[in-house]
Amino acid sequence: MISVKEHILLSEYTTLHLGGSARYFCECSSIDDLRSALQFAKKNTIRTHIFGGGSNTIFADEGYDGLVIKIGMKGISFVHDGDDILVSAKGGEDWELFVAMMVEKGFAGIECLSGIPGLVGATPIQNVGAYGQEVKDTIELVTVLEKETLQEKIFLNSECGFSYRESRFKSTDSGKYIVTEVVFRLEKNGEPSTHYPEVQKMIERSVLLSRLADGKESLSAVRDIVLSLRKQKSMVIDPNDPNTRSVGSFFLNPIVDKEILSTINDQWKVIGDGTAVPTFSFGEKQKIPAAWLIEKSGFKKGYKKSGVGISENHTLALVNYNGTTQSLLRLAEEIQNGVEKVFNIRLQLEVNVIS
Repeated sequence: MISVKEHILLSEYTTLHLGGSARYFCECSSIDDLRSALQFAKKNTIRTHIFGGGSNTIFADEGYDGLVIKIGMKGISFVHDGDDILVSAKGGEDWELFVAMMVEKGFAGIECLSGIPGLVGATPIQNVGAYGQEVKDTIELVTVLEKETLQEKIFLNSECGFSYRESRFKSTDSGKYIVTEVVFRLEKNGEPSTHYPEVQKMIERSVLLSRLADGKESLSAVRDIVLSLRKQKSMVIDPNDPNTRSVGSFFLNPIVDKEILSTINDQWKVIGDGTAVPTFSFGEKQKIPAAWLIEKSGFKKGYKKSGVGISENHTLALVNYNGTTQSLLRLAEEIQNGVEKVFNIRLQLEVNVIS
């Protein structure tokens, strides 16, 4: 039996600590709870928002005039499959704790996704990625509850429509399904991913080389490197660090074709400071770091305005000091306009804005 509460302050549930109150709020720890919550909303003719860890969501200052359903299903199970292990995790499992457990057990495939806040159920929606890994590379299947029919359905990896920070659950089927369980295919005693440039540099200048030659210890070593990199950028939640009052990366890295990149390069040669436009290969296209575009458009780390600002340690993170959702979104638009004016590229938001 679910307990539906009224007028719950949403800022207490998000990493940004922003947002007004939800008209109704409940936490669901089972499929039956989810069905009951959706039936409650249908009976009362109110809209619903599915809510996870609050690390990629901005609620309006006015709050949410509907039912916010927080995912609380827990449980992890294992099935051995040759050199692989199939790990099934319920949608309400804490992602960082899940990654830590997999690394400790010597299961490779998600070690570079350490330190990312949020819940397991959100990872396929966003196709969460960092430091050279994306969850699409290990997801075997995704179990969902269809909101309209209240029936469960399973999607294989190939059916999820994964791309850069994208999936069918975020695009074509946005709002249609609730992710209740995810099965990951990880490699037992596998090698960690170390090809990302920042990770490689940390390995080269650290004392972790001996650890990288030792099975489970090598996964732990790479996890430590990733956590260190994220902490340097205030991308690991820390109540003592005001720069972590954010949603992490606020903007997506633009992906452009070679013609557009050539135009940007030509323009930057004229107006730039002598530095080259950094890029990373992305299939047949190129990815440009949004942080670089923001900085070269005149927005520096530590920039503050109306109680919000850019993190002192990471240009992609917008921080709430003592501001409002409205002031944060105004800052985001100011940055978008500034980058567009200089580079003719409109940065897209990675965060979900709920009003």
